Amino acid sequence: MRSSAPAPRVITVVGPTAAGKSDLGVFLAQQLDGEVINADSMQLYRGMDIGTAKLTLGERGDVPHHLLDVWDVTETASVAGYQRLARAEIDRLLAAGRTPVLVGGSGLYVKGAIDALEFPGTDPGVRARLEEELTERGSGVLHARLAAADPGAGRAILPSNGRRIVRALEVIEITGKPFTANLPGNDAVYDTVQIGVDVARPELDERIARRVDRMWEAGLVAEVRALEGIGLRDGRTASRALGYQQVLAALAGECTEDEARAETVRATKRFARRQDSWFRRDPRVHWLSGAAEHRGELPGQALTLVERAVTA
Repeated sequence: MRSSAPAPRVITVVGPTAAGKSDLGVFLAQQLDGEVINADSMQLYRGMDIGTAKLTLGERGDVPHHLLDVWDVTETASVAGYQRLARAEIDRLLAAGRTPVLVGGSGLYVKGAIDALEFPGTDPGVRARLEEELTERGSGVLHARLAAADPGAGRAILPSNGRRIVRALEVIEITGKPFTANLPGNDAVYDTVQIGVDVARPELDERIARRVDRMWEAGLVAEVRALEGIGLRDGRTASRALGYQQVLAALAGECTEDEARAETVRATKRFARRQDSWFRRDPRVHWLSGAAEHRGELPGQALTLVERAVTA
């Protein structure tokens, strides 16, 4: 089944973890002379394969995949850095007459790639001072200050998320404007068709539990141990990835492997709900069922949606 309709400028396939985005992205790329661009922040890290459910070469269906394995685990993730990489790939594919298919569940990365999203600069001195205060006084004190300076940001950022709190306070100090003034809107820079893969929570929770079981069976603990040897524990972003953070805790003797496994399931379920909430806020996302009972229909429905959007 190959489409004869012209492809849109960019397709995105989004939704929560374990919904079935990766396989759908491969299918659409195959049908629309496209190539996949990764939009999962943790799949950018080299060696983080099992715990991120990175597709193997065999599972990629001969479709070129881009922005996988580009960062060392010691490198701190940056949405601005990803934006530069993703737009370079999108523009290169468009110039070659190919269809970019952006696939992933990192909401801010997706928006950074396709929407008009600018990133205020950073001030190393301000950042260092705030991080020192975070270490000494804790995230609660800084969150209270953020909520007073920018109530919207205080509501949007969890009191426990010290990294984002520090960034928000830094932006406020540098720009003199509320952090929320820099939050992303829906002003697109590319013509885009966005497809969301929807799976009801009971089924999604079951898939997540099975996926974590498969990761352990596939050797996640050994993968984390090997990455620890090349600096994973020192990586500010990579060390906090789901599964990796929990296994690192087990390797440090802070919990058992069984406890790490159970916590990975719980944390992934929470993360999937946050992903779903993020993408639901964007009215441009067209949701299709990825439930098991509709698995055979999903590829055709997605292709039809794309073709209708192009010819509308």
